[in-house]
Amino acid sequence: MNRFFTTMALCLATLSVSAADRLVTAKAPAGIELKHDFEVKARTSNSEWKSIDTYAFKVDRVAEAKHNVEITSVAKFEFDGKVEVQVKSVAQDIKSFKIRPNSYGIEAKQEGNTLTFSLDRPRYISVEINGNIYQNLQLFADNILEKPKVKKKKDLMYFGPGVHDFKGDSIHIPSGKTVFIDNGAVIKGWLSTYGSRDVKILGPGIVMPGRHEGIMVRYSKNVYIDGLLTTQLPIGGSDSVTVKNTKVMSWYGWGDGFNIFASNNIRQEHIFARTSDDCSTIYCTRKNYHGGCSNVTIKDFVMWADVAHPIMIGLHSETPEDEVIDNVLYDGIEILEHAENQIDYQGCIGINNGDNITVKNVTFQNFNIDNIRRGMLFNIRVCYNKKYCSAPGRGIQDITLRNIAYRGSAPNMGIIAGYDQSRMVKNVRFENLTINGKLISDDMPGKPRWYKTADMANIYVNDHVEGLKFSK
Repeated sequence: MNRFFTTMALCLATLSVSAADRLVTAKAPAGIELKHDFEVKARTSNSEWKSIDTYAFKVDRVAEAKHNVEITSVAKFEFDGKVEVQVKSVAQDIKSFKIRPNSYGIEAKQEGNTLTFSLDRPRYISVEINGNIYQNLQLFADNILEKPKVKKKKDLMYFGPGVHDFKGDSIHIPSGKTVFIDNGAVIKGWLSTYGSRDVKILGPGIVMPGRHEGIMVRYSKNVYIDGLLTTQLPIGGSDSVTVKNTKVMSWYGWGDGFNIFASNNIRQEHIFARTSDDCSTIYCTRKNYHGGCSNVTIKDFVMWADVAHPIMIGLHSETPEDEVIDNVLYDGIEILEHAENQIDYQGCIGINNGDNITVKNVTFQNFNIDNIRRGMLFNIRVCYNKKYCSAPGRGIQDITLRNIAYRGSAPNMGIIAGYDQSRMVKNVRFENLTINGKLISDDMPGKPRWYKTADMANIYVNDHVEGLKFSK
């Protein structure tokens, strides 16, 4: 009898696990350009392989100070539970490969030109063959989003499978509306909230506006965005905005990913940016948005900056305003690429404040940074960039950088610098900074006692910095 109940329990457990595994795919709509460098398939346990279309997306390769378009591959699907993925390289034989972020520890089995690996949670990854970072595969494996239920049918704006061409225009999303862009739907145009409240923009679909922001949140409150793939997603003059499970990719000049302008109570979580300018920015007054920024949380973010910064805070405001950026958290960040020739605009983690801004109470924690092609790790400066500012910033204070790990060749020298004795950088604390496995701390072994600890991390520190500490 006991054996019978044990057997039944095991059978029920097996059924429960199998029932939890779900896979949702959709064919690309007719007329959308695909790329055939890879053949991608996925399946749940003991099921048939499903083919997944690979879209052609543009990315930026900067050469001789000019933007050059490269065509990369993007595949996407949704799942719950566990899924097995198969990627066959068609365009080139596999001599070596990487699946990044490296910290995810995704191990693939290679058979000829085919890689097979498993995922047990939503992941945004890059599959790179023979070191090729432009003709790579961006694979977006998301959680399943169901079509939302609304009280009134008129409150739902639904875009089903197929191409929805706005003819170079946009649609405004008024207050109280829910937008759902379904699997297999591609919008050619952009979406905008302007003075709206209580809006949701959801779905696994794609918004492809061309050289333009795909989703714009302007002067709005209580906005929730989940699941989409687009070009850029700026938030300006707004309050209480949440962005989750969203991906942006750009290839043109000024192609910032997730901008925050003069906005408060912003949360971004589980997002991806491969961009032709900064991946993530927090600015004060700019582009007719006015005010400072406070209470910003950005978590679980994969960043790929083909040019400029992965992270940039400060710089823009209006000099008479004396604005503040306060209470910011970046947590669980994966930086795959940083490539910028101009010294002023280098820095995986950049705080460059001008225009009388004060930046304070910012925490960066749990970062993994891959090899830097061109650039530096840290660029923290009170500066007067006359190209964009009319005054230096007022100061940077109370900055914590915790559990930052860099693995790669030696980057350019980093910078921590105040402007003068009245516009200083104060109380920057590094906790558990490692560079290629070496822990940088004030009492680290091998540091000559007359050296600054920052010398061991290849960071220049000027005379207008106080309270800089490195600890285990």
